Amino acid sequence: MRNISFLSPLVLIIVLTSINFSQSYYGINLDTVKAQRFDMGKMWTFENPPVNYLKETYNMDTKADWFDKLQKSALKFGNGCSASFISEDGLIMTNHHCVRGVLYTVQKDGENILKNGFYATTKEEERTVPNLKVEQLMFIKDITGIISIAMNGEGSAAEKIKMRDARIDEIKNEYAKENPELTYKVVSLYNGGKYSLYGYKVYTDIRLVFVPELFVAKLGGDPDNFTYPRYGLDCAFLRAYENGKPIKTNYYFKWNTEGVVEDQPVFVIGNPGRTDRIRTIAQIEFARDIRYPMLVNYYKEQYKIYDKLVKDSNAEDFSLIATLYSIGNGLKVFEGTYKGLLDLFLIARKKDFENQFRNAVNNNPNLKEKYGNIWDEISQSTEAAKVESAKFFTYQMRNQYVIYAQGLLDAAKQLKDGKISRASYDSMVTMIYPVKDNKAVVDEYVKIHLKGIQQYLSKDDLIYKYWLGNKNIQQAFDELISISQITSREKFIKFSQLSYDEILNSDDPFIYFVVNTQDEINKMKKSDKERSQKEQIANQKLGEALYAVYGDAIPPDATGTLRFADGIVKGYDYNGTKAPIKTTFYGALDRYYSFDKKFPFNLPSYWEKLPEEFDPSTPLNFISTNDIVGGNSGSAVVNSNSEIVGLAFDGNIESLPNTYIYTTEANRTVCVSALGMVEAIRDVYKATRLSNELLKGKSE
Repeated sequence: MRNISFLSPLVLIIVLTSINFSQSYYGINLDTVKAQRFDMGKMWTFENPPVNYLKETYNMDTKADWFDKLQKSALKFGNGCSASFISEDGLIMTNHHCVRGVLYTVQKDGENILKNGFYATTKEEERTVPNLKVEQLMFIKDITGIISIAMNGEGSAAEKIKMRDARIDEIKNEYAKENPELTYKVVSLYNGGKYSLYGYKVYTDIRLVFVPELFVAKLGGDPDNFTYPRYGLDCAFLRAYENGKPIKTNYYFKWNTEGVVEDQPVFVIGNPGRTDRIRTIAQIEFARDIRYPMLVNYYKEQYKIYDKLVKDSNAEDFSLIATLYSIGNGLKVFEGTYKGLLDLFLIARKKDFENQFRNAVNNNPNLKEKYGNIWDEISQSTEAAKVESAKFFTYQMRNQYVIYAQGLLDAAKQLKDGKISRASYDSMVTMIYPVKDNKAVVDEYVKIHLKGIQQYLSKDDLIYKYWLGNKNIQQAFDELISISQITSREKFIKFSQLSYDEILNSDDPFIYFVVNTQDEINKMKKSDKERSQKEQIANQKLGEALYAVYGDAIPPDATGTLRFADGIVKGYDYNGTKAPIKTTFYGALDRYYSFDKKFPFNLPSYWEKLPEEFDPSTPLNFISTNDIVGGNSGSAVVNSNSEIVGLAFDGNIESLPNTYIYTTEANRTVCVSALGMVEAIRDVYKATRLSNELLKGKSE
C-alpha cells in the first residue's frame, strides 16, 4: 500500500504551479514527452468495433456474428458491475464483491453467507435475490443526428439541455411502443459528440447459486486490494429466471479448459463505469488541485474509523469487514488516481495530446471557427469552480446528527404548515432516528466534519466560529455533544416535542448547521448548476471536435455501458523483480501461512487439509493489459474464440490513474482463472452440479 502526503488545496496549487515543466524529471525532459497511440484507451463500442485494428494487431478476421455473440452474452449487473451468461440455462457469472452487499437478503436464520459461503445443490435451493436485475443489450441505434438538431437550436445552455432531454424521452417512448419487451436508454458518447439508443432485455428474477467465503474470495483483504500478485477466488454464480423457470438463451460464453499463455490475446467484455480521458488539462488540474485532495482526506478519515472497529471486534463482525473493504476500495481508487495526477510524466503525455488536438482544430478553418474557443471556455469554467469548492464540499458534508437535524426541521415545518397531523409527525420523528445506531461511529464522523471545517473554511465563517472557534478538535467535539439535544434517541424525541420555531431558534449546533448553511448551499448549487450546464455544452463540443479529428480511432470515454477491450496476457517489472502472468493456489496457502493465519490473510481451517484430488498448482489469478475501470468488475475475459478464460475482478496499483490515461507499461487487469474456478468449485466445494454446468454449458 502506497502512502500519500496530504496537502491543502491552496498549498498544493502553489507547489504544483511553481514547477517548471521544462525541467528534467527522473532524467526525462518533459518538453520532449509525447502522447502514445492508446493514451485515450481501448474501450471500444459495439456500434463502432475496430475491425481493421483487430486484423492489424491480432490477425483476426472478426465478423458481425462474433461481435453479436460478445454483446448479447454480456450483462450489466445490478447498479455498478458487469456479468455474463455462461450456460444456455441462464447461469450468470460475476464477482463475489458484486453480490457481497446483498447476500444478507437471502440468508436464513442462523446463516452467515459472508463467513461460510453458499451453494445450492439443486435448482429448488437457488435463492431469489430481492431487487436485483441484470440487463442484456439487444439493440443499438445511432441517433446523433436527431439529438444534434435539438441541441443546435437557439437558447441558453439550460434551454438546450432541456430540449435535448425532451427529445431523448420522445425517442425512448417511440421505440418502447414498437417493442415493449425492451427497456430503452440513450447513451451519450464523446461527451455528447455522438448519441446511441440502447435497448435492453431486463431480467428481474435472479437467484443465487454459489459464492465462496469472503476470506477465500478476498484473501488479503484491503492490503492486497489493487495489488498483484493476487490470490482471490472472487467469483459468484447466479441464474436468471422467467415465469418461475430458468431462462433459455442462445447467447452465452462457453468455458475454456486450456488456460492462458503469455502474449495471448484476450478480450474483456463489460460495462466500465467512467473515465475522463477526454478532459482538458484545465479540468485535470482542477481534479488534481481541488477534488482529489479533499476526497482522499475524507476517505482516509473514514477508513481509520472502521479499521479500528474491525480490530476491536477481532475481525469477527463480517458486516464491519465488508464496510471496511468498501471504504478501503474507494480510498485506494481516489488515492491512486490522485498520485497519477501528480505524476508529471503522465501529465506531460496528456499535455502533448491536447496540444496536438488543439493544433489539428486550429489548422482547419471550419473546425477552428466552430471549436477553437472550447479550451478557453472550459478553463474559465474551472477557474470559477475553484472559488467556493472547498466551502461547498464542507457545507455538504453530512454527519448523522446533521441528517437527524435536517429531518426534524423538515417534519416540524410540515406540522407547522398543517401539511401533516400531529400523529403523522410523531410517527415521522420515530423513523428519523433509528432505534439502534452505532454511537461511536456517528461521533467519529462528527470529528471528521470538524476536521473538514478546520481545514477548508475561513476562521470568520459562521460555522467555523460556532462549531470550532479557538478550540481543538476534541474540545470542540466535547462541547458540541454536550450542548446538542439530538445525540441520543431519547433526547431527540423529547426535543421534537418543541414547536417548529423553538427548534429552529435553539442553540443545538446541528440544527444551527442546517439553518445557517441551507441558503448558502442552495445559492452555491444554483451557481454551480449554471456553470456546469455551460461546461456541459462546451464538453459536448469538445467531444464533437475529438470525433471530427480522430473519428473511431479513439474510443469514447466509459459511460457505464457495454464495451470490449482488447489486450494480451503479459507480466511486468515491479518492486525490483518480475510479476508472473499467473498465480496458483500454492501462493494463496503461502499467504495464509506467511501471515500466521491472521486477518486479513486467514482462510477457513479446512484449507489446511485439502482433498487429495485438488491440485494447488492450478492457476488461480492471471494478469493482462486490458483497459478496465470500476464497473468492469464481473466482466467476462474471453479468448479469440469467445470462450471464457477468466473473470476480471481488479486492477493493480499501477492501473489506478486509468480514469485519465491508459498505459500498458505496468497497468494490468487482474482476473480469476477459469481453470482455478472449476478446480475449486469441483474439488474443494464439491459443487459438482455447478462445475458440470460450467464445462458443458447447460444444466443437467
